[in-house]
Amino acid sequence: MDTQSLRLFVLACETLNISAAGRALGMAPAVASTRIAKLEHFVGADLLHRSTRKVSLSLEGQDFLPYAREMIAQEEAALAALGKGRTNINGTLRFAAPSSFAQLYIAPLVPKFVDLYPQLTLDLHLSDAQFDLIEGSYDLALRNSVLADSTLTARKLADDKRLLCASPSYLERFGTPQTPAELQSHRLIAFRDLEPRGLVASNGAKGIFDPKRAEQRLLLNDGLSQKKITLEGAGISINSLWLVHEKLADGSLVRVLPKYELADNPSLWLIYPKSNVVSAKVRVFMDFLLEHIGRSQTWNIQS
Repeated sequence: MDTQSLRLFVLACETLNISAAGRALGMAPAVASTRIAKLEHFVGADLLHRSTRKVSLSLEGQDFLPYAREMIAQEEAALAALGKGRTNINGTLRFAAPSSFAQLYIAPLVPKFVDLYPQLTLDLHLSDAQFDLIEGSYDLALRNSVLADSTLTARKLADDKRLLCASPSYLERFGTPQTPAELQSHRLIAFRDLEPRGLVASNGAKGIFDPKRAEQRLLLNDGLSQKKITLEGAGISINSLWLVHEKLADGSLVRVLPKYELADNPSLWLIYPKSNVVSAKVRVFMDFLLEHIGRSQTWNIQS
């Protein structure tokens, strides 16, 4: 199979423009269209839907895309093994991450990364809402849990310690709970999934953070907003240490039930589609994040 046509197909999926993808590979628009048509004839399926206005990925194209990327990665790995690989890291890297973490820890690093790899385009999808890695055609994603999905591979980036927080003003007004059972009589701030979260103390005692049982609850889907609302005295919330460690240090926030942490001991994971070969662009970005974030974990202080 012609890997140059595969590169064209992958670029067309990323740009949703066959002519633009062709120009990026030095092809005239007519040549690019012909090569895509020949690839579709070879695989026996329409990979892209064309209209006068736009290009979109067909269902068959969605299924074929990860294999096309893997075949390209296999070729690059084979050439690299012979000392003939391309030295430039280029193309487009689609990366998805929680907005709250990305704003604090990834965005400040982006200028340095793009200086290192000027021919690589970073396409960042930043949202605290859940997303599907495969359906979104992302090359790499950051998540705080490993999914039971056999098509994905995970690499740990850092610990993600979670704890209960409230502002001093809230605790002065409503009192400080002494046991997990007392949480239900308080105002709880939580993400929209409303799932109960298990708590465990250093001595093995267990409890639960269950917004459904709370006297009053506030629901949202953005971590930075949750932090802000908690700081303003709206209630008690579960926060990652990386998000609130500075506020805990200066007293703007106070740990509630300080002996308790989230029972599932979450971590931050870099998730990517399972493949025999990790593409060069994914590998260099993972290594960069592990070097600048994973090894430092500046938030992992005593609290």
